[in-house]
Amino acid sequence: MSQSTKQYLRVLALTATLTAPAAFADYEDGVAAAQNGDYATALREFTTAAEAGLDLAQYNLGILYYLGQGVEQNYAEALRWTLAAAEQGHVNAQFNLASLYYYGTGTAVDYAQALRWNLAAAEAQHAGAQHSLAKMYELGEGTEVDLVRAHFWASASQYTANAEQDAAAAAEATALLGELAAKMSAAQISEARKAFAEWTISR
Repeated sequence: MSQSTKQYLRVLALTATLTAPAAFADYEDGVAAAQNGDYATALREFTTAAEAGLDLAQYNLGILYYLGQGVEQNYAEALRWTLAAAEQGHVNAQFNLASLYYYGTGTAVDYAQALRWNLAAAEAQHAGAQHSLAKMYELGEGTEVDLVRAHFWASASQYTANAEQDAAAAAEATALLGELAAKMSAAQISEARKAFAEWTISR
């Protein structure tokens, strides 16, 4: 897995169009508290909004439980709330959830679930998930070894990272592409590059 996969994402202040204004108000109060270092208040506000079904709050609540900020560290609760947000389509939550399953944090190691959630985030243009997915296909974790798919997703990660001007992630993807190319035949590389070219045109 990439180094970026190992780094659990920080609390983020995000915006969204929501159907639950009260829940969003609680969420914003939680973000403000977290930014001021008042994690106990952040936990309370995020919990209220998360229980009302707000994915942003569920995502951040999972992070507080993971880090043990404002509450005793609890990986099972981190998994619970990260899963809730991921199931609603929160892309960073999907990436985090894949990491939890991959390392067996708050649950048993489950490469199949890690692959599933990395794929969901990768398809939503998450560079870290694309990189992690490439490594899983390279190593045959949760799936059979597939170097063509691994090369495709490493190329996608490089493309996404460059678009986001994330030099470190782009360099990591470039290194992985070199590693994969050394294991592949010319025909496999050609197949992977063709698939990637078609993907970029379709975006």
